[in-house]
Amino acid sequence: MISPELLCVLMFLTTFALLLSGFPVAFVLSGTGALFAFIGAAMGVFDLSLLTAFPQRIFSTMSNEVLVAVPLFVFMGVMLERSRVAEELLENMGRLFGSLPGGLAYSVCIVGALLAASTGIVGATVVTMGLLSLPTMLKRGYSITLATGTIAASGTLGQIIPPSIVLVLLGEQLSNSYQQAQFAMGIFSPDTITANDLFAGALLPGLMLVGMYITYQIIFVMIAPHKAPAIPQEELDTSSKAEFYKSLLSSLFAPLILILAVLGSILGGLASPTEAAAVGSIGSILLAGYRINPEKGLWILIGGFSVFAMIFISSFTDMRLNVDVISLPNKIAIGVCSILSIFMTIGILVGLKRTFGELDRTNQKILVSVMRTTMEISSMVFIILVGAALFSLAFRGFGGDEYIEHILTDLPGGTIGAVLLVMLVMFIMGFFLDFLEIVFIVVPIVAPILLQMEIAPGVLMSPVWLGVMMAINLQTSFLTPPFGFALFYLRGVAPPEVITMHIYKGVIPFVLIQLLALVLLWFYPGISTWLPTAIYG
Repeated sequence: MISPELLCVLMFLTTFALLLSGFPVAFVLSGTGALFAFIGAAMGVFDLSLLTAFPQRIFSTMSNEVLVAVPLFVFMGVMLERSRVAEELLENMGRLFGSLPGGLAYSVCIVGALLAASTGIVGATVVTMGLLSLPTMLKRGYSITLATGTIAASGTLGQIIPPSIVLVLLGEQLSNSYQQAQFAMGIFSPDTITANDLFAGALLPGLMLVGMYITYQIIFVMIAPHKAPAIPQEELDTSSKAEFYKSLLSSLFAPLILILAVLGSILGGLASPTEAAAVGSIGSILLAGYRINPEKGLWILIGGFSVFAMIFISSFTDMRLNVDVISLPNKIAIGVCSILSIFMTIGILVGLKRTFGELDRTNQKILVSVMRTTMEISSMVFIILVGAALFSLAFRGFGGDEYIEHILTDLPGGTIGAVLLVMLVMFIMGFFLDFLEIVFIVVPIVAPILLQMEIAPGVLMSPVWLGVMMAINLQTSFLTPPFGFALFYLRGVAPPEVITMHIYKGVIPFVLIQLLALVLLWFYPGISTWLPTAIYG
């Protein structure tokens, strides 16, 4: 007779082996979970009635309002990437800082942060900046290692700078885990954590990383200025200053407006992540339409103004219609917003028409390409989530959560040892698995246990701090040679003169910066907990 502990280990190892083989993740998770559940039932160590909870888990996943933000954020990011907003931004930032030694590297870092805050899609950001910036940096005589390291590291900022798909999904898993942890401790009126909390908690660490990247670049340039030369001024003065600043403001307009509308409405408490993602999707359509033909962008601008006006009005009036009494100021506000929604709709239709008629760099219609990619990515996320639910049920049916709890609580070093082990496991898994598999497999198993531990005498571990640590840890893993995903993305679009070893050497300083950031977060958790506490209390 095989023990439940051994079956649990075999199920995990089988899953890992199948994932490495390249078999579709969702089918691996669901198939392995179901297979071992039936094997366990045949051996009398698994109760198949546990699987009756699976349909309810699917229903709760599909009816979860927070997860609606995933396809909306994906749509927003892909629309901005396909409509060449990043291309214009990189070009103008390069001209702004190009006269400085290392200016192109600073530009890539700043643009990476802006794209992270407006798209949140790591692969698209790395590929886009690799295609646009790397040839230019090499042509200007930049060190290959500095150029590749900067692009790979800046592209992964989408993991940690909100709004990020990683943070949305991680926040959902941590929310469930936090409730389980409190129930286990006998707290039956539990506190909650939302994606809003995680967005607020990740903002300062994300900006801290950007600052640390740029600080390293400045030190590099001071030591070896010939490896990051400035662009001659005569090559930059190809247009008048007025035209340049107009072009710069035009290219900055897109990401800054989206960041203000999406992240500002979330942190300001005006909108949930789902509502903010909807605003971002609409904004991306308007911005893409304006970029395609700015000369005839009046209706686009009116539509964008209408969106912001409605957000502003809703911030100090009650727009609900299902109340017994609607005051006169609220009636006026509802009427004004009804008119503004008509202008917004016209602007959206103009943007959709333009994106449907314009071709992207792959000669596909932008809107068609964006919708297809959004459907593919969203389907992948949700089918993996469903498969992970069945895997989790089987794992818990074998008592796997209890075994993990015993392992973590019995480790030498207590909480420190447990956190270090979990971070190490996630770091190594990040070499081979995408963040989706890690978030859906590891977090539901270990987070309820960790969140019952004290990080200091009498102080329980903060779910926001744990989530930010996990996000930065995964970001570091995606950068680390030899298996980091960002390295493969960049290698796929790098010129022939760039070899894999150049990329490996280039990212090592940035990996050390990431590890330093984790150490700082460990000793100063307030970096991640101060802002959500200040905003939400």
